[in-house]
Amino acid sequence: MVPTISLCMICKNEEATLGRCLDTVRGLVDEIVVVDTGSTDETKQVAARYGCKVYDFEWMDDFAAARNYAFSKATCDFILWLDADDVLLPEDQQRFAQLKETFDLTVDVVTMPYHYPADEHGYAGLKWIRERLLRRTNGYRWVGAIHEYLEAYGKIATSDVVITHRPEHTSSDRNLRIYEQRWDSRMEFAPRDLYYFANELLDHSQWTRAREFYLRFLDTHEAWVEDVIAAYGKISDCYFNEGQVDEAIVWALKSFQYDTPRAEQCCRLGYYFLTQDRIREAAYWYTVAVEAKLPEGHTAITLSQCSTWLPHLQLCVCYDRLGDYESAYKHNEIALAFCPTDERMLANKQYLAARRVEKFQVT
Repeated sequence: MVPTISLCMICKNEEATLGRCLDTVRGLVDEIVVVDTGSTDETKQVAARYGCKVYDFEWMDDFAAARNYAFSKATCDFILWLDADDVLLPEDQQRFAQLKETFDLTVDVVTMPYHYPADEHGYAGLKWIRERLLRRTNGYRWVGAIHEYLEAYGKIATSDVVITHRPEHTSSDRNLRIYEQRWDSRMEFAPRDLYYFANELLDHSQWTRAREFYLRFLDTHEAWVEDVIAAYGKISDCYFNEGQVDEAIVWALKSFQYDTPRAEQCCRLGYYFLTQDRIREAAYWYTVAVEAKLPEGHTAITLSQCSTWLPHLQLCVCYDRLGDYESAYKHNEIALAFCPTDERMLANKQYLAARRVEKFQVT
């Protein structure tokens, strides 16, 4: 038996992306619920053209409330949730169709990788796993006014259907404003709230306050280890942006007490040393990044560039400065294998080929 699926979405002023999203789920879902939280553009009209069930919801600075309302309007066996700037690429549409045909009806929750957003070479900037398909009758609820999450339980299955995030909007101060209002109102902040408040401050270049809230977050000793590791790196970024490179290095290194060195942290350290013209130290950390194993566990958040082309490109830079053109050429070739049309790497190839010839002739 193939399960029926309700797609549930919350939207506001998404006329530019909603149709693109819905085009990628045509024929894959049986019902589309769109909850509009106050659009002033053609979002609701776009939804209506796609046959969506459209509901209005008064916005109250609470994403979980809006998503829970959308879930309450679903009628099918399972609920799929997406944002308007998410898409399923053609290969993932095929995977989703196959998932439906072979679905294990004893499963309560299906997780899917989330890629956000891709770089110019198609490598995801961030990759992690989220619960995407949920049994409706289990009554799963969203928690958290901002950066909300699902309280999912039961029999959970993994899937290779990737949800790709393709944002069109520029960043705004909406989330920061909501957090500031809640903090000023002395509302209780869970560790997760402190972490995401700090992220918003970091995104708005408020380095000192961001560090303050990352430290508040770490002091709770109640946080998810992936967020803890990330927080140390982000504290180091704050120090670096304030010109305190030594402190930045110290805080990046502190993350290693929670797991083996992550490629992201090693690339961060490599960059810090490179900016200080400490080339051998930079090369060391980029080499560790190349050799670093991906974290175990499907919930880990990774930056795919740091495990693919980026450390090799930076090693090319390091070895060039050290006069080791053979090693520079080798790492540029590896980077090119990941990104065969990259103009920087193609220029490096030509430049380093000439330097290798010059060195050979001199020798």
